[in-house]
Amino acid sequence: MITAPAFRGKRYAVLGLARSGLASARALCASGAEVLAWDSREEARAAAPAGVQLADPLTVDLTGFDGLIVSPGVPINRHPIADHARAAQVPILGDIELFALAQPSLPAHKVVGITGTNGKSTTTALIHHIIASAGIPARLGGNIGLPILSQQPLPASGVYVLELSSFQIDLTHSLACDVAVLTNITPDHLDRYDGFADYAAAKERLFTLQHADQIAVIATDDDPSRMIASRINHRLYRVASSQEKDASRWPALQGPHNAQNVACARAVAKALGIEDDAIERGLQSYPGLPHRMERVAERGGVLFVNDSKATNPTSTAPALAAYPKVHWILGGQAKTDDLDACAPHFDHVAAAYVIGEAAPLFARLLRPHMPVTEAGTLEVAVQAAAAAAQPGETVLLSPACASFDQFRDFEARGDAFRHFVEALA
Repeated sequence: MITAPAFRGKRYAVLGLARSGLASARALCASGAEVLAWDSREEARAAAPAGVQLADPLTVDLTGFDGLIVSPGVPINRHPIADHARAAQVPILGDIELFALAQPSLPAHKVVGITGTNGKSTTTALIHHIIASAGIPARLGGNIGLPILSQQPLPASGVYVLELSSFQIDLTHSLACDVAVLTNITPDHLDRYDGFADYAAAKERLFTLQHADQIAVIATDDDPSRMIASRINHRLYRVASSQEKDASRWPALQGPHNAQNVACARAVAKALGIEDDAIERGLQSYPGLPHRMERVAERGGVLFVNDSKATNPTSTAPALAAYPKVHWILGGQAKTDDLDACAPHFDHVAAAYVIGEAAPLFARLLRPHMPVTEAGTLEVAVQAAAAAAQPGETVLLSPACASFDQFRDFEARGDAFRHFVEALA
C-alpha cells in the first residue's frame, strides 16, 4: 500500500469503510496516524484494521483532528457530518487528497487525472493500457479498479492514471496532475450540486489545481467543455471526436463515442512522450472494459450487449447508435426526466423493455415511438427481449439510469444481466 511520513502522529476520522474508506484507514494506520473510523454496516466495521478506534465521527468532538476522510458517496452537500467537521475547523478530504499529500515521499512519477461525465472510465483504462504497453510502469486507480492507496508505489518514472469523479475532485485540494483530461460535460449528479453550472465548476477545479508547466487535455465537442478550455492559462491540447475518423483497426473501440476517448488518450500519450507506433499498438490491443458495450454472448444470431455503465441518457445514446436493430432494456433510478439525448437513435430500436423506478416514466416517453414492455425486473426484461429478438438483432442493456433502486451498483447490474443471458434456454 502507499504510506507516507506526512501522516505520522496525526489524527484522522474516516466515515465510510467501503473500498476507498477502508484503503484510507489502512494507509493512515500503516503510516503511524491515529485513526477513528465508522460505517453504519456492522460487516464493514469488522473489516477495519487493528488499532482503529470505532466511533461515529458525528458523536465525537473533532476539534484538533487533522482531517475527516469521507467516501465519495457521502453527500456532503446535505450530510450533517459536513457542518460538524466545519464547526470543528477540520478539513474534509478524500482518498485522492491523501494520495496527493503522500506524493512528495514517493519515487519520482507523473500523474494523469481524467474526469468528465461520460467516457472517463474507458479513457482512463485506455490511457493506462497505452502507457503500460509502451513499457512504462503504470498504476490504474481512483474511481476505477482498486483504490490507489491500496496499491504498491510505482518505481521511479512511473505514471499513476486516475479516474476522478466530481465527488472525488470536491474532496481534493492539492492534487496537481501533470496531465489533466476532460472528456465532456452533460447534466449529471444534480442532486449533489446547485445546478449544472455548479457541477461543471467541480470538474473545472481539476484544471485550476494544475501548475503553469502542466498540461490540460480537453475534448471540445460540447459547449461547457469549450468554455472551460477558453479559461485555461497553461498548456492546452484541444481534441475532438472528428480527429479520429477510422476505428476499424481497434476492435474494442467501436462506436462514435469512442472516437472522443481515443482522441483524449492519444493526446495524453503524446504529452508523455510516447511514440506514434507505440500508441497505435496500444489502441489495437486494448481489450475493452466490462459493462461498457461489452459483448457477453451471441445466441441464435442474436447479440447480447452489456452496457450497464450507461447511467444517463447521454451515455446510452452512443450504444443505440452503434447497433442497427436493438431490443433496448432500460430503467432504474432516473437522473433526468427525459430521454432526449437518445431520441436521434429511436429508429434503431425495435422494442423497449423498461425496468425499475423509472419504468412508468420511460414507458410514457417511449410509447409514441416504439413498442414498450413494462418488464419491471431485469430478469423478466432479458427473457422478453430474447424471445422477441430475431437473428441479426441486438439485445442491449443500456439503462440510462443509476442502478440503486434494484442493484448495489452498475457492476452488479451488469453481472446480473450476464447471468440472466447465460440462463436462457
